[in-house]
Amino acid sequence: MPPLWEADVTLTPEGAARLVERQFPELAPARLEPLGTGWDNTAYTVNGHWVFRFPRRKIARGLLENEARLLPLLAPHLPLRIPEPVWLGHPEGDYPYPFAGYALLPGRTACAVAWTLEERLSNAATLGRFLAALHGIPVDDETLTRGPGDELARADLRKRAPMILERLEKLETDGADVNGAAVRTWVSRLVDTPPWTRRACWVHGDLYARHLLVDEHHAVTGMLDWGDVHLGDPAIDLTLAFSFLPPEARDVFREAYGDIDEATWDRARFRAFHYGVALLQYGRSEGDEDIAQVGRDALRYGAAV
Repeated sequence: MPPLWEADVTLTPEGAARLVERQFPELAPARLEPLGTGWDNTAYTVNGHWVFRFPRRKIARGLLENEARLLPLLAPHLPLRIPEPVWLGHPEGDYPYPFAGYALLPGRTACAVAWTLEERLSNAATLGRFLAALHGIPVDDETLTRGPGDELARADLRKRAPMILERLEKLETDGADVNGAAVRTWVSRLVDTPPWTRRACWVHGDLYARHLLVDEHHAVTGMLDWGDVHLGDPAIDLTLAFSFLPPEARDVFREAYGDIDEATWDRARFRAFHYGVALLQYGRSEGDEDIAQVGRDALRYGAAV
């Protein structure tokens, strides 16, 4: 079976440039520079001012369309910058997916930074306040009915637990330095945590270090890659308290965010193990040491009391 992140379409930089120039002639000649490749999209800067994201897997099509539709509605409520689509491209020729362009936001992704403990601590309140604002955006009955839900079962602990354990076993077989016993203990302890039963809220849906934008002082200034945005369980985002922040920062994070019941806190910790094994496996497979380290951090912080 191919890896989950394997592309089902090939788009060369030259092909991407042709798509941009044909559909948005005001950007010609389009000068593309590679920005990064993730599970779902390949991104290029265009003419030094724009970021264009091109889906590389079928599942990313709907995610990109959700992002383009919803981000302009969410952005005014949020205290940090998020991408807002400016250019919306359509399938053409051999390329079967829509694509989108956004203004280039300054900074680097947090996975490309060597973090000190103090720097992580200094971002705890900022992250707590941002997520409080996002999760606090009013959701009326019509939005709840029509908005995207958790169609990928991101918050289904019983579905996710076997996936975590399968990836963990593969990592151990491949010689990865992981504390498998600690992960198994936590997964076993948390898998029966009650689900979220209150009103669904807007969640980013895929928050980890690659999707945090930071400035030259390592202060978080924005959130990227909103393809997984949906109405669901806030624990999906609160996992940052376990995957990115050390234990010493959790009280500051919780104070800035507001009330978090213990079941939600436990589901957030559980999600950190999902990120840990998935990102460590992906990073090792693709030779991406930055992402592999994000996975190690999630496993280490998630298991820390």
